[in-house]
Amino acid sequence: MLQARTPSRSLPDWLEYIERIHPTTIALGLERVTQVKERLGASFAVPVITVAGTNGKGSTCAMLESILLAAGYRIGLYCSPHLLSYNERVRVNGAAVDDQRLCRAFEQVEAARGDVALTYFEFGTLAAWAIFASEALDVLVLEVGMGGRLDAVNAFDTDCAVVTSIDIDHTEYLGSTREAIGAEKAGIFRPGKPAIVADLSAPASVLDHATAIGADLRLAGRDFGWSGDGHQWMFWNRDARRGGLAYPALRGATQLQNAAASLAALDALRERLPVSPEQVRQGLAAVALPARFQVLTGRPVVILDVAHNPQAAGVLARNLSEMGFFPRTYAVLGMLRDKDIAGVCRALGGRVNTWYAVGLGGPRGASAQTVAQAIRLSGAGGEVIECDSPRSGYAAACRRAEENARILVFGSFYTVADVVAARSAKS
Repeated sequence: MLQARTPSRSLPDWLEYIERIHPTTIALGLERVTQVKERLGASFAVPVITVAGTNGKGSTCAMLESILLAAGYRIGLYCSPHLLSYNERVRVNGAAVDDQRLCRAFEQVEAARGDVALTYFEFGTLAAWAIFASEALDVLVLEVGMGGRLDAVNAFDTDCAVVTSIDIDHTEYLGSTREAIGAEKAGIFRPGKPAIVADLSAPASVLDHATAIGADLRLAGRDFGWSGDGHQWMFWNRDARRGGLAYPALRGATQLQNAAASLAALDALRERLPVSPEQVRQGLAAVALPARFQVLTGRPVVILDVAHNPQAAGVLARNLSEMGFFPRTYAVLGMLRDKDIAGVCRALGGRVNTWYAVGLGGPRGASAQTVAQAIRLSGAGGEVIECDSPRSGYAAACRRAEENARILVFGSFYTVADVVAARSAKS
């Protein structure tokens, strides 16, 4: 593998550098990544599981990691975006890698890329691959950043592809229909390899692509499925049924779907990655992932959720309805301006009494005024108050919220991260 010949930088220096070496933030395509990957010379003989989806892919990756760790496997996990620190994106054996290891990997990628202008995500994906190549691992789990077919993660071959859900998001890059978006996500499938589709109403484009390339399609509702009664749940596949399973530690209405996708993937790879029922139970009981319907202790109750599209907001609405009675709900909402802000608010219609519309910085962040206007246009109801940042909106909600109320912080990783940082600074 190529060694670096560049001056040493701190991790913040590297992150600032890789943000500006490509003229655009997002530029889909595999040519650049493939070219630099070949120069790096890293390769693996271990199984690779790739996970895509509009929603649920982060939870599915976390469950796969937790189960595989419980089974004693050495695992590398690449996921995005991060909540508080970039290190969260690259995990080895359940722990985020440190700054020094990330910097060495960035140096390797910089030495290999020559005059190839990589995007921030491409640079980070290659750095993660370089880190994993230096470790004695048994399995890799890779989370797709956007779409699938042209995402940087798809430059690396996979032994099992998982698609969790398909809905409208990133329309500028992926298309404006579920059929178009499904075709992009199905691009991670490989001929003859398991293709797990957990979406119960998967677009025809997904099924057609799997058939066209000869993938081993395993479709929810046909080849595997799940059911639960609130106390325990059951998973079934082509071969058997497993009943009496404890619910995963992650809260939320869709986590059984994500858990079933994880088990379907592990079943498809069981000859190479055998996992016992007890290890599945241990892994699902231990799984943790911040800001996925994360309910914090204390009064008023605080809920953190990174729901940022209408489908995810619909799940959030259902989760809120299942929490029990709260006389008032205060929502701190900040989003990126290329998202369907009104659609997200509409999905929560009637469940929020007071909205704190907060502004996000950066080129993609929506202003407080933009968010407030979208809330009003959505018909979601409730009082709307504008605040300049997530932490100021959260502080305002805390000042006003009664002890028996709940405060919902959601809409973007940036929104939740700013509030988490503010809470940490006060503790």
